[in-house]
Amino acid sequence: MVLTIFGISALTFMMVMYALERRNARFVLAFALGCALSSTYGFLSKAWPFGVVEGIWTLLAVWRWWHERHAHPRAA
Repeated sequence: MVLTIFGISALTFMMVMYALERRNARFVLAFALGCALSSTYGFLSKAWPFGVVEGIWTLLAVWRWWHERHAHPRAA
């Protein structure tokens, strides 16, 4: 039961952060965290293909955050 609640919470957080990504690059990083939490859920629930895919999404989201952060430096 606790694992199910963790999974639902992780996926909900991930989807909300995905919806907010265009507002700020910080939401892209938060989306990466949501993907990492979802990946953890996948491995803990023994659904390793889901864990692997979410792990890949985590890496892609971190890369996008890094790219956006360095492509648009803050104005001085």
